[in-house]
Amino acid sequence: MLSFFRSFTKSRIGVFITLVFLGLIALAFAGADISSNTFGGVAGGDRAATVGQTRIDVSELSQSMTRALENARQQSPALTMKEFVEGGAVDEMLSQLADRAALMEWGKRHGFATGERLIDSEITKSPAFKGADGRFSEQAYKQLIAQRGLSEALVRDDFAKGLMARQLLVPASIGARLPREAALRYIALAKESREGSVLLVPSLLFAPKTPPTEAQLAGYYKANVALYTRPESRAIRFVAFDDSVIKDIVQPSDSDVQARYKLGAATYAPSETRSLTQVIVPTEAAAKAFASEIAGGKSIEAAAAAKGLSASKLDKQSRAALLAAASQAVADAAFAAAQGKLAAPAKSGLGWHVIRVDGIARNPGKTFDQAKPEIVAAIIAEKRRSALTDLSAKLEEQFGNGTGLADVAKSLGLSLITTDPILADGTVPGKPPGALSADLAPLVQTAFTMEREGEPQIAEVLPGKRIAIFDVARIVPAAPPPLAEIRAQIAADFARSQGLGAAKAAADKLIAALGKGTSLVDALKSLDTALPPPRDVAISREQVNSMQGRVPPPLALMFAMAGGTAKRLEAPNKEGWLVVHLRKIKLGEVAPNDPVIEQARRELGEAAGQEYAFALRAAMRDEIGVKRNEAGIRAVRTQLLGGQ
Repeated sequence: MLSFFRSFTKSRIGVFITLVFLGLIALAFAGADISSNTFGGVAGGDRAATVGQTRIDVSELSQSMTRALENARQQSPALTMKEFVEGGAVDEMLSQLADRAALMEWGKRHGFATGERLIDSEITKSPAFKGADGRFSEQAYKQLIAQRGLSEALVRDDFAKGLMARQLLVPASIGARLPREAALRYIALAKESREGSVLLVPSLLFAPKTPPTEAQLAGYYKANVALYTRPESRAIRFVAFDDSVIKDIVQPSDSDVQARYKLGAATYAPSETRSLTQVIVPTEAAAKAFASEIAGGKSIEAAAAAKGLSASKLDKQSRAALLAAASQAVADAAFAAAQGKLAAPAKSGLGWHVIRVDGIARNPGKTFDQAKPEIVAAIIAEKRRSALTDLSAKLEEQFGNGTGLADVAKSLGLSLITTDPILADGTVPGKPPGALSADLAPLVQTAFTMEREGEPQIAEVLPGKRIAIFDVARIVPAAPPPLAEIRAQIAADFARSQGLGAAKAAADKLIAALGKGTSLVDALKSLDTALPPPRDVAISREQVNSMQGRVPPPLALMFAMAGGTAKRLEAPNKEGWLVVHLRKIKLGEVAPNDPVIEQARRELGEAAGQEYAFALRAAMRDEIGVKRNEAGIRAVRTQLLGGQ
């Protein structure tokens, strides 16, 4: 339930958390030595902003952006600098750099200090500078800042700014606590439920009754042709086969079969496994007493439970497995007892084992003559798989030498299959979706990466068992289909577009009637057109939150409305208008002793503390003054985007 509060804490105050509580060295390494860099044709001394008496140079901002992108890519490897910049990262980074500079100036102005020894202490505590023994290493320190292209002065300055930020902002965020009544209100809000109705006013009901002319349909189609353009499709020509195409497999010789039989001697030898129930006790005396109880008529499970012990099941244990898990004595005892009987107590490193033999499974093994058919079959199967691999390599070579797909298929005695043009998702334009064959499905993705038609390839359909040879027989470029092919769809879409305005007027009429206190039933009667029945909705905020961002728009609107009101929302694809009527809001009930109240107070208190720190930081920044140089900032953006 408290996800409501957690989402509240992820607001703009997250910038404060980044500023104060991130590891200082991470921010130190977000910059670079700016004393000797040049930048995209703009002199390195040109500024992006001035904070009081401090300059933030364009090179510092640029290098900080580069380092920030590297960090962001740890979470999103595909993130590009263009996406990063267009997402507002330049302004965000400049804001952070400016805030740190402003806090430093404000602190010095009002008597706060970050002494050299305190900076030394912070550096020696940084994990980035620890050696192999876990202690601060001056060598590691110097090597790392050299690798990053930093100067020691810049690193110390950044540590100083981080220390100043902690001195100024952390005290403002500590100890904030909201009243109990405020927490109760938020919890009740998180538990509230809402009741109302959702009604669709369909566009088609208000569309003109006169059928559209061909000219109208053609004009509508032309104006909206992008909506109907089908993506590129491709016809795939293929054939899949297994090792049945391999002819003249040489039968294994008797010596080969004999060698394989000897190699699997353990598999074909007689064997025995036993299913056991065991209890382990600490002493021999305890084991003998325990065995006596069982001999007296108690089950091993009941006797163990009476002593607070557990009887464990060991299913299908071989002598070797039991020997490895326990000891020679335990294995000998267990395999000496008859089925259903108790084995003599035996000792291992774990203690004394009392074992009951629940079942015995004996495998008589196989003689050479008995095993020969399966060994022959296994060897032939291996030869077929090997031959199939060799054939794959041979086909690859033939394709590389220019042999066509049809010629290769003919040499194998196979017939090619050519599909209809299909889309990248495997569907055929204009036809209902259907499942692709098991042979074709693995080929589609590769087929859509091929640059040209008629470039044969080979692929495994079923690893080691089935392969396919294929190419792209025809590439159909992205294009809209002929109007005649989708005329029914165009006519329906045209009708919806024509009725959308009238449907909106009807929805507004309903909303006006509901706003005057008219019931939904009576409001519907005032319309000249019979609408589909409304859908009643009763749902809690907790249920909406559990949808994890996949909340239907009408429900999202319902939880943003005042009680007793109605609003409209356009339905997708011009289907019409949704009228959302919220009848009642019921706040959730919270027991006075519910522990969630104190949890909410803590979380809300933390959020309030962060807001206090955010407000304090903003006030300090305003007092110091920040002047942006828009020309320098634009130059940074241009350089980061490669001059675009």
